[in-house]
Amino acid sequence: MASASKQLLKLAVPLVQKHGFTRQALALSALSLPNPHTEPLSDAAISSLFGQGDDARRTLITAWQDNARERMMTVPAPTVREVLRARLACNEPVLPYLPEAFALLASPTSGLPPLDPRPGLRHAGKVADDACWITQDAASGASYYTRRTSLAAIYAAAELHQLTSPSTAYHFLDSLLDASSKLGTAIEETSMFAQYVLKGWAGIIKSRGVL
Repeated sequence: MASASKQLLKLAVPLVQKHGFTRQALALSALSLPNPHTEPLSDAAISSLFGQGDDARRTLITAWQDNARERMMTVPAPTVREVLRARLACNEPVLPYLPEAFALLASPTSGLPPLDPRPGLRHAGKVADDACWITQDAASGASYYTRRTSLAAIYAAAELHQLTSPSTAYHFLDSLLDASSKLGTAIEETSMFAQYVLKGWAGIIKSRGVL
């Protein structure tokens, strides 16, 4: 992505809190440049820079997720618990917009199935990878992948819980981490994890009437 696009995308991320994961947020990013535009970006410019239609929104969602993971690195004396808590905290200002964002990510651009679990798997997997890297997890080989899958499942479960019960999300995360060995055994198979994420996202999305 060109430097101008990256700069605009970075400026659009804070606008999500007010405008959601929308093309409008991308359009308004031009007003926050060091030498701001006099008008928001045109729809044609948004499509050229970030993608046609909902692809531009997907670009913004991905940029926001990347930014949230970067903020995990700011935790002082990081532990897995605190790093994952920090990632959940990033969701709080945009919680009303996340079900629709998940629906958009899980909806393939064409064809079937109606919900694709792969974006959810990648999202949770990246959070787990970063948590392991930030905390310098010493696991390696097969034990690393088991640990990573366990943490990805824990984070995915906590995030889904956060959408329906924000006030208890951190306690729920803590309880899962405290029982992580049991959860790791239950969801250590990738196929089971995929089904878990798909069912969780589908339940949240449908309960909010997004799809």
